[in-house]
Amino acid sequence: MKKNLIVVAAGLFISSQLNAQDSTVKSLNEVVITANKVNQKLLETGKVTTVINRKTIEQSAGKDLAQLLTEQTGIVINGATSNPGKDKSIFMRGAGNGYTVILIDGIPVNDPSFSGAFDLRLLPLDQVERIEIVKGAQSTNYGSDAVAGVINIISKRGASKPAQFYGNAAAGSFNTYKFTAGVRGTAEKINYNFSYTHNESKGISEAIDSTGTKDFDKDGFLNNAINFSVDAPVTKQIRVQPFARYSYFQGGYDNGSFTDAANSFTSSLFTAGSAVEVKTEKAGGRAYFSYDEMDRTFNSAQWGPSPYKGTNKIVDLFAYYQVAPKVKLLAGVDNRYQKNLDSNVSINSPYLSVFLQNLGGFYLEAGARYNKHSKYGNNFTYSINPSYVLNENTKLFVNYATAFRAPGISALYGAFGANPDLKPEHSQTFEAGVQTSLLNDKVTVRAVYFNRRNKDVIIYTSKYENYDKQDDYGFEFEPTIQINKQLKLTGYYSFVDGEVTTKAAGGKDTSYFNLLRRPKHSFGVTLGYQVTPSFFISTNAYNYGKRTDKDFNTWPATDVNLDSYFLWSIHAEYSLVKNKLVVFADGKNLLNTNYVEVLGYSTPGINFMGGIRFNL
Repeated sequence: MKKNLIVVAAGLFISSQLNAQDSTVKSLNEVVITANKVNQKLLETGKVTTVINRKTIEQSAGKDLAQLLTEQTGIVINGATSNPGKDKSIFMRGAGNGYTVILIDGIPVNDPSFSGAFDLRLLPLDQVERIEIVKGAQSTNYGSDAVAGVINIISKRGASKPAQFYGNAAAGSFNTYKFTAGVRGTAEKINYNFSYTHNESKGISEAIDSTGTKDFDKDGFLNNAINFSVDAPVTKQIRVQPFARYSYFQGGYDNGSFTDAANSFTSSLFTAGSAVEVKTEKAGGRAYFSYDEMDRTFNSAQWGPSPYKGTNKIVDLFAYYQVAPKVKLLAGVDNRYQKNLDSNVSINSPYLSVFLQNLGGFYLEAGARYNKHSKYGNNFTYSINPSYVLNENTKLFVNYATAFRAPGISALYGAFGANPDLKPEHSQTFEAGVQTSLLNDKVTVRAVYFNRRNKDVIIYTSKYENYDKQDDYGFEFEPTIQINKQLKLTGYYSFVDGEVTTKAAGGKDTSYFNLLRRPKHSFGVTLGYQVTPSFFISTNAYNYGKRTDKDFNTWPATDVNLDSYFLWSIHAEYSLVKNKLVVFADGKNLLNTNYVEVLGYSTPGINFMGGIRFNL
């Protein structure tokens, strides 16, 4: 480990001599977010929010969505750096997969056909314009499952000129190829975007070959995805925004840890809908309908095909009004319907939020949501989020929120371990922190403490069942330094710990650590430089601490400790025609670290990708 750090430090030093990145640290009063359903500057909200902008996404051309997200503070995407086609699990602040809501253009997406959690493999990063991450319980705005936070993925939209052609083509290790081509623009005041992405890789064996024979086959993948959207004015105040997306993914998988098999699977997701947006001087609102259809089939070499199919329908209507110069109200109602095979559930939820804006530096967001569930009846969630701005650059904030998480339809009625007697989870989350900008915005720092308690937490053992409670807590520290006009350094440290409590034999409570595959300690650093106006280089390194996993090859499953690991990557790009044509190269795991994310599953050694990106 010491040797690795010395090598990386040398690489960072060499890179630092090159010059730097043409961007500045944005102050709290500049960045605007939309994840709270109204446009807000970061200064105006006490929510813990991170924005990944278009430039950062473009400079991540050698990564996929999971690999970019796992580099963010407090987020672990398990499987992000394993075999490229392996499934991915989202752990935000230690919460399990399915406790974070994924939004695409502000609309929730999930997978009613299987686990309920959205499959990140189905959304190519090349079709993404911007990402907003909001941590902490967000059930007031987004309902069930928004226990740990939300990730709003904003897709590419129309451009200002009549037609802009964009895309990329790249190739890399493990016979990996990707290609994206799209066109976007504005014609007769109508904005439009259409894009197609193809990704494929032969990959590596998903399972670790412990036999020493090197006979395990490779488990590759193929993904085709289409994204289409239109934004058309009806009047000066009203716009209609239809959209459609389709993604098809196929790949191979093994029978489990250390166990090879010639298994395969296919997944397809079709989404279509439309939004209507209204804006006036003091008021506005949005109404949208979205339909998702997921088809998934696992083809086991031993057991044959296992098909899953689910549909998800969402209707959400909300409006906001500036009732006074410093007071804004938002009210809405949404209806959600999920169907899986012959089972279905629905939720109807009115909600209300109030925003107090700059009362002598004091801001307040408060909201409530009333959920009427077809199986679990009625429940109520709420949030209160005061913040105080000492000056334009320093903000103190506190957040207390409750959340409701209904069991997924597959947990209730699915084929594996289903339990129709499951109770819903209820959670309470507390956060407190400070965010500040110093030295004329050259330095920004955010420090946050959080504590989350889940009652009747749902745990999967041999089946889904309720445990008494889950208590998690942690701390996050995020510094960003604009060393000079072109040189930028960002870093983070994250700590999370937790335990689950349940009744043991004899009726006594027993508590134990259960944050499987999640490190208590993680830290990372990214350094970026603009060598010339045309040449950019960045380097990223992060460390995940020791973790605990389960060995399911024993009965009962036994705990196994996984070693910490350190990964280092470099990205470089050169603009041939003033950002219209860019060549790039990406190197990952440059120290050829031998590590595991999941017990018995492979991870790649040093690997590379290179290609071109164009905006014409």
